[in-house]
Amino acid sequence: MNRCGWVNEDPLYIEYHDNEWGVPVYDDRLLFEFINLEGAQAGLSWYTILKKRENYKIAFDDFDPEKIITYDQNKIEELLNNPGIVRNKLKINAVITNAHAYFKIVEEFGSFSNYIWSFVNNEPIKNHFKELKDVPTSTEISDRLSKDLKKRGFKFIGTTICYAFMQAVGMVNDHLITCDCYNVELFKE
Repeated sequence: MNRCGWVNEDPLYIEYHDNEWGVPVYDDRLLFEFINLEGAQAGLSWYTILKKRENYKIAFDDFDPEKIITYDQNKIEELLNNPGIVRNKLKINAVITNAHAYFKIVEEFGSFSNYIWSFVNNEPIKNHFKELKDVPTSTEISDRLSKDLKKRGFKFIGTTICYAFMQAVGMVNDHLITCDCYNVELFKE
């Protein structure tokens, strides 16, 4: 199978690339998970975070914002001592801050999905890149998304993180045109 050049031989990475990356996500909880995992990636590789993803889901109560907004100092200390996640106090606190900001967005837009997908007019953008070097790390849209999320209180949400998030949740299809996943029909849930 032809895959994008960033995929290594790890079955976990292959599975993620083939079945998840670039497939549109409309589920609020899963969008919240991805935006926080992308924030955890800051300064690291996605592969590092992907290998820790299951640990993150356990540690952060499956990224349930209702549970996360109740986290207290004891829970934060527990997270800081959890070897299964990146133990960065700023990143851990950002997830809690983001959960609070998430609810304000849901209140205003009816769902997190409605808000997120409005940045691409509710339609995935299908790009036509031939080589990895052609794929941007940010765009005008990721700039706007980053700026707006920051204004609404989100942390660890720069434009590069936003663009990686957009790729992960299928807001943009950045599979290379040589990749077998490039022409796979994307669907709405």
